[in-house]
Amino acid sequence: MSRVVVRYRVRPDAAAENERLIREVFEELAERRPGGFSYESSVLSDGVTFVHVVEGDETALRELPAFQRFSSTVGGRCQDAPVQSTARIVGSFEGRAS
Repeated sequence: MSRVVVRYRVRPDAAAENERLIREVFEELAERRPGGFSYESSVLSDGVTFVHVVEGDETALRELPAFQRFSSTVGGRCQDAPVQSTARIVGSFEGRAS
């Protein structure tokens, strides 16, 4: 199964907007509940570096209007352009904290 990691840094004045747009993507995912992939997004402790990880068929994600709004405007918020890489899992543990 493919795993894609995207990392980029936004301008400090654009961080809140970027987070808002990402939250809209997850709200739409919660409403539609498409299958076939997993997706997560994190912001690092600097508050401006974002990391997105998608595993599986990302077609349904790319078709979401909220994701299209986010991805079509992310370049204008970036200080460092998005870098996309494929990743191979070496190990994984799901004991998430509540």
